[in-house]
Amino acid sequence: MGLFDNLKRQAINALKTNGNKIGKELGDNIKNAVKNAANKSVTIDFSGIPESYEEFVSLPEAKMETPFETAAMTVLAFCVYPKDKDLSIKMLNFLRGPRPLSGIDINFIRDRFMDGKDYVPRSYFEGATPENDYTPNVPLKIVVKDNPYSYENEGYAKLLVCSGGADSPREILLREAKDGKWYLWDQFILADIRQPESADPWA
Repeated sequence: MGLFDNLKRQAINALKTNGNKIGKELGDNIKNAVKNAANKSVTIDFSGIPESYEEFVSLPEAKMETPFETAAMTVLAFCVYPKDKDLSIKMLNFLRGPRPLSGIDINFIRDRFMDGKDYVPRSYFEGATPENDYTPNVPLKIVVKDNPYSYENEGYAKLLVCSGGADSPREILLREAKDGKWYLWDQFILADIRQPESADPWA
């Protein structure tokens, strides 16, 4: 048996002996790399709340090339609801693409805005707090984040936005379609938050 054959045999035996260990280490390294990569924070600016559908869909973020853009646009669309419900629904359906809101979805949104809770969506913009009745800074800025669990399911992104009236961030779920755009799949940003001080008799 030649030198090359000896080396080959030794390499095969080493792989048999250490293969599982090497595989585990490689898997752990890949997992750690994904976790470290998925701690992104993106700040998106808007000059104001759109007053028309045309203005909304002409925004650069309306291209929905990233899930962060679609998440920020979702907050913006909900900010329109207190002033123009039909326009807000039209904007949300644009973000949802081939999966428009159902009657149940629309009723749920209506119920969440009852009792004057128009301040909930704007609480996600920087500077909006209970103390200033959720009046955001201008220009409007929203921070959208991911975490190590954002991309657990292929083709989906579960992103987070923080409200000035809540102790924990809220989720927005996006789904990538075959056209390469990220569409709104589900959202959990209309849950109750702290009342603005002007409406809180105990503040």
